[in-house]
Amino acid sequence: MHEASLMRGLMARIDEAAAAQHARRVVGATVWLGALSHFSPQHFAEHFAQASAGTLAEGARLEVTLSEDIGHANAGDVLLESIEVAE
Repeated sequence: MHEASLMRGLMARIDEAAAAQHARRVVGATVWLGALSHFSPQHFAEHFAQASAGTLAEGARLEVTLSEDIGHANAGDVLLESIEVAE
């Protein structure tokens, strides 16, 4: 359930950022995965493909950084760093 919650939150942030930029499509997303987020980059990509199906971000290219710092303040989080959009 933790992973599903993180993906819902991420998709909401992507939708908000896309709306703010008046995007018709999200073509890329840069994401930071906390060391305690329970995601590997491959596992995250699978969840992202499912969560983004039918949204502006469907098919978006991912750039993922996985932190190894379990003491980081956001170690359990997935952070959206940026999106690339088509207007």
